[in-house]
Amino acid sequence: MITFDDFKKLDMRIGKILSAEKIQGTDKLMKIDIDLGAEKRQLVAGIADVYEPISLIGKEIPVLINLEQRKIRGVESQGMILAVDVGGKPVLLHPEREVPPGSTVK
Repeated sequence: MITFDDFKKLDMRIGKILSAEKIQGTDKLMKIDIDLGAEKRQLVAGIADVYEPISLIGKEIPVLINLEQRKIRGVESQGMILAVDVGGKPVLLHPEREVPPGSTVK
């Protein structure tokens, strides 16, 4: 269990996907560039076995943006997308209607 104060430390925002490409030499990893309103970031996500890069362009997704940056297979990831796990496969979440990039998820 975590406290509500711990939960409030998570900075989740809506990012709009600008580009996506599979990372060479991997089955699941994809490099995604997103617009967070005030800034743009690059993420690495394990969704390439379920989603085609072209199908992601323009989609809005929730992103945890205050996660420590790390390199995954040599590619820097500056956050983490939030998705549902269904039978070991990711299903992306989306706002019910279009919202401005960088909108806070509460």
